[in-house]
Amino acid sequence: MSGPWPEMLRLSGWSDDDHEAALSAYASTADLLPDGWPRPDGDSARRFFERNFHLASPVPALVTGYFEPELDARSRPEGPFRYPLYAAPADLPDGKPWYSRAEIEEGGLLAGRELVWLASALDAFFAQVQGSVRVRLPGVRGCRFGYAGANGHAYRSIGEELVRREAIAETDISIGAIRDWCERHPDQVPALLRHNPSFVFFRKRDLPANSGPIGTLGRSVSAGRSIAVDPAYVPLGAPVWLETEAGGRLTVAQDTGSAIKGSGRADLFCGTGSDASDLAGSMRDSGRMFTFLPRQDAERTLR
Repeated sequence: MSGPWPEMLRLSGWSDDDHEAALSAYASTADLLPDGWPRPDGDSARRFFERNFHLASPVPALVTGYFEPELDARSRPEGPFRYPLYAAPADLPDGKPWYSRAEIEEGGLLAGRELVWLASALDAFFAQVQGSVRVRLPGVRGCRFGYAGANGHAYRSIGEELVRREAIAETDISIGAIRDWCERHPDQVPALLRHNPSFVFFRKRDLPANSGPIGTLGRSVSAGRSIAVDPAYVPLGAPVWLETEAGGRLTVAQDTGSAIKGSGRADLFCGTGSDASDLAGSMRDSGRMFTFLPRQDAERTLR
């Protein structure tokens, strides 16, 4: 078993991928992996992956994208800035549901927990779905907020609800399409958003401007390389090869999401701002995913 695994060399696009970028993402959380998982050792990035890992059997995959919004905001309500992001309540229970989105909003249950105010209810909603946000406050530089917990209710997609209503064709669903529908039906937006009972809370994050938001592993995620997965199927910190019609890419499982469930779900972090929003909002690609596992485990099995 000296030399790379043949099946890795047959991955579509393997030789053309940016292995250095993948290794940089992997290295950022490698110290959190259990003993037996390879640590970067100074070898070339491509050789590191080929020499130290083998491929689990591929599974059919659905690859979507997420991003970090960047939005104008105010520190108090004024003009159109009427839609807050909230800190977690002091009485948020551990391991069981709190109040639903509708109950929170109708009962004003988070009054006094406002962190910052946005100019759009839909922007505040999407910030919750993404789990992080950068805001531009007058006279304040580099203000960021990240995930601080949720109310424990299952996530329900407003995009899928609009498809169910035949308001948007399934082939056309995207963040842009949802925004367009909401602009045309402003009176229906509150009820649509309450279709999703899940509600996310935030905390202020002091992060370098060039770093991504904090993922589930407690480290910054990397644009184009970090994915959210279901950790019941994919070990957090593991490299994962995504193969779709758009090509192949080596990523690292470093995040989770309430809508990311099942063995073949991957949500690729696309970056920050409007370009990342456009990319993530239109990403819904079918393909395959291969989890990389420590090669020494396979060698022990064959002895």
